[in-house]
Amino acid sequence: MPTYLWIILAVAAVLVLWVIAIYNGLITRRNRVQESWSDIDVQLKRRYDLIPNLMESVKGYMQHERGTLEKVTAARTAAMGAKTMAEHAKSENMLTEALKSIFAVAENYPDLKASQNFLQLQDELSDTENKIQAARRFYNGNVMNFNTRIQSVPANLVAGMFSFKTREFFELSEPAAREAVKVHF
Repeated sequence: MPTYLWIILAVAAVLVLWVIAIYNGLITRRNRVQESWSDIDVQLKRRYDLIPNLMESVKGYMQHERGTLEKVTAARTAAMGAKTMAEHAKSENMLTEALKSIFAVAENYPDLKASQNFLQLQDELSDTENKIQAARRFYNGNVMNFNTRIQSVPANLVAGMFSFKTREFFELSEPAAREAVKVHF
């Protein structure tokens, strides 16, 4: 076999190994993005599970605040049904605002503020909010790494061949991002 044929085969083999290495790196980054989203999803589900308990503990005290309670219920339902990243961000912002209104209204009910059950739910919800924020930062960091990789030369060539698409960041609106749910009494 002539030497030039060996050279062509060697170059082709190196090229195939290069494509495989880049493809595997992209798969790893994509899986990290998916795993970090599942971390957010776990915390969001925990938050959704805490809300009915919170609603039960305040229902007896806030009989004249039906609109506020219904707003929280509607926001929770919307958040649980969100499909896209934009829907998640919008519904989570609505839910955060609705929860803020519950805690603001709770200020008017001294017996509620003293309730051990309510205080415990407040603490759990506050802890969950902190975990959501940490999971969101982790997710967005993985999305940034993935998006940077598929937009950078030469990986963008392989990403284009295998239809890798950029992912959306999970961003909350500015006021909600700067102001966590306040649960101070």
